[in-house]
Amino acid sequence: MSKLTINAHIFAKEDQVELVKAELEKLIEITLAEEGCIQYDLHRNNDNPVHFMFYENWESRELWQKHMNNQHLKDYMEATDGAVEEFTLYEMTAIS
Repeated sequence: MSKLTINAHIFAKEDQVELVKAELEKLIEITLAEEGCIQYDLHRNNDNPVHFMFYENWESRELWQKHMNNQHLKDYMEATDGAVEEFTLYEMTAIS
């Protein structure tokens, strides 16, 4: 199976931006150490500071699914409950 690219967009509520940012940053080191994680980059929109985006590359969808069920993501969801306005995730495959 080919590599999986994930593009995840997180929009924090305006009064919760720093909380969401801090919780997203906690995910980086632990996720990079996971089996199958090739790249896990967090970005922030220069024109809209409530908008964060993860650009991720995984060896396979199966290993990404394992990541999605890990405790640190459950902890993130609990810590940011009510602080995220919108979340959109795209699973993508590179063409070239």
